[in-house]
Amino acid sequence: MNARWLSLNFFAYFFTWGIFLPYWTGWLTSVKGLSVFEASLVMGAGMIARALSTLFLFPAAAHRLPLTKLMRISILLSLLIGLFYIPAHSLEALFAVTLAFNLVYPNLLPAMESGASVLIQSERINYGRSRAFGSLGYTVALLVIGGLNAWFGNSAILWTMFAGLAVFYVAQLAGPPAVLSARAAESGEGRRGNAFRQLLGMRGFVTVLGISILLQSAHASYYNYGFIYLEDLGVASFAIGVILNVAVIAEIVFFAQADKWFGSMKSSNMFLIAAAGSTARWLLIALVPAVWMFTLTQVLHAVSFGIAHYAFIRYISEKLPRGLLASAQGLYAALGMSLSTAFLTLLGGALYGVSPNLSFLGMAMCTIPAGLLVLATRKRFSY
Repeated sequence: MNARWLSLNFFAYFFTWGIFLPYWTGWLTSVKGLSVFEASLVMGAGMIARALSTLFLFPAAAHRLPLTKLMRISILLSLLIGLFYIPAHSLEALFAVTLAFNLVYPNLLPAMESGASVLIQSERINYGRSRAFGSLGYTVALLVIGGLNAWFGNSAILWTMFAGLAVFYVAQLAGPPAVLSARAAESGEGRRGNAFRQLLGMRGFVTVLGISILLQSAHASYYNYGFIYLEDLGVASFAIGVILNVAVIAEIVFFAQADKWFGSMKSSNMFLIAAAGSTARWLLIALVPAVWMFTLTQVLHAVSFGIAHYAFIRYISEKLPRGLLASAQGLYAALGMSLSTAFLTLLGGALYGVSPNLSFLGMAMCTIPAGLLVLATRKRFSY
């Protein structure tokens, strides 16, 4: 029953993420009239706000509120803030709304992953199978947006986001696990500051976190400019949705079989595979700027993102006590999914202005060092 709840909520959350992540920059440029550089500034600032929020606000809120209540409040606040996008048209107004939205909405990701880690420890649920439903929600969102954009234009992106958040709230009410309805403080979590000190004092965790940051931030150009890149290549809106879905289908297949294929593999070996696959992905896109190559390399998303993410979740679920999971997820979301990605989004935007190919080539400057770091530390920290 709890695995079903987790699968349903992963689907609902990643449906909204499948709207926000690949389409928001394009929506700002096409509907709100921002230039690519202006949209990059807005999204980059939003990622910095996301990083600060998931680093400080999320662990503090998770300490005081049950995860289920925290998610419900975050969904409702995201809907409320999102309404202010409707009257916002100036760069300043869009900047302010995006900052506010990114202070709340992205916290749902570490909340979902923290809940999954707790259920892995308490019930040994099959994480990969439940997470595959999240990838399915993402791919459904891409198809829905692709179809709606073809009929109604890019203005449909915002309204579909509202609908997705509403569905996510309903999914939260479908029999939430009792273990997630207790405050972290009641289940033994230390104070946020103490948890951070403990984590940062674990050299093995810091190393794994650093590797994860490098691998996840390398997706910055893909997430923020992949949609625009395909438009520049002359691909129609619906076809863009289909192409972006290739990555998510590969991700679904991976997560559905992850426990079977990688359940006994060391995290270090998974990180090495992820680094090699990610490097190959960005080099191929940069060196062969064609729709067919972009589509072909989408399969490598299961490696560049899927394996890297699975390796981190496996590591913290096996190595960390339950009381440190929320703080570990906060650090991962803040540094790996937000702050470093924000920096590379700005860099990728500047490079995109010179040449779209350079924007993707620049991402390899993270993946190659990640692989070298694994080789240098895997024996020392036994991960």
